[in-house]
Amino acid sequence: MNFIRFSSTLLLFVLFAFGATAQSEMPKVDLKTLDGENVNITDYTNKGKITVVSFWATWCKPCQKELEAVSEIYPDWQEDYDVQLVAITIDTRRQLSKVPALVETKGWEFDVLSDANQAMRNALNFQSIPYTVLVDQNGKIVYEHSGYLPGDEFELEEKIKALAGK
Repeated sequence: MNFIRFSSTLLLFVLFAFGATAQSEMPKVDLKTLDGENVNITDYTNKGKITVVSFWATWCKPCQKELEAVSEIYPDWQEDYDVQLVAITIDTRRQLSKVPALVETKGWEFDVLSDANQAMRNALNFQSIPYTVLVDQNGKIVYEHSGYLPGDEFELEEKIKALAGK
């Protein structure tokens, strides 16, 4: 009888642990726009939209390749799935001066924010970039991905499509 009770308790603990980590809320962290305005990431993720949050830096070539690939199909994602994309640079304050020119040169048509003090990076506890987070319409993180290989944007689109119910 004790074995059954122990097994049941252990099973409930494991199920709870996996359920709790599968979907967590986006942390409430203040960031800056490229104009220096303060914003909270939840201003984006709590709008009832599917949100892709992509962490990158000016010195990270795979990050730029990922954002270039996504920017090509982003207008379709907006139209088909009502998605918004927020790119968050982890460049330091010193490197931050390079960001606006790079964004303009690339022609990126999405919001770019700065996490120069690493608050968001620390809150999500990730080590490497590019790092992509998919947030559902309720502000819950439902998918995370590190690194970039050509074609990863299509895997992300499949996750978006499922969230949109299409």
